[in-house]
Amino acid sequence: MKYLLIMCVWCVLTSFKATYYNDTFHGKVMRSGAIYDMNKLTCASNTHKLGTKLKVTNVDNGKSVIVKVTDTGSFRKVTLDLSKKAFSKIAELDKGVINITIKKI
Repeated sequence: MKYLLIMCVWCVLTSFKATYYNDTFHGKVMRSGAIYDMNKLTCASNTHKLGTKLKVTNVDNGKSVIVKVTDTGSFRKVTLDLSKKAFSKIAELDKGVINITIKKI
């Protein structure tokens, strides 16, 4: 029982929030110099370096996706801004914002 409680506290303390890019960003230049493609597995992050690969897991359903950091953002309430494709692999688009865990690969 103690182990379960510790794991629950750990999950709460290490979970973050993610959303996805609005369609209007499709085709625009990202911080990395690449063109944003909403159909690729990428993300924007202010806490991870460009080019870093991350395993992003939806806390609510356990689904994961591996993304590459290709942009930075001016967001404050979320940790990652996922591409539309990456977000849709781990959650329904109508969720908007989800709780995630992040593991650097």
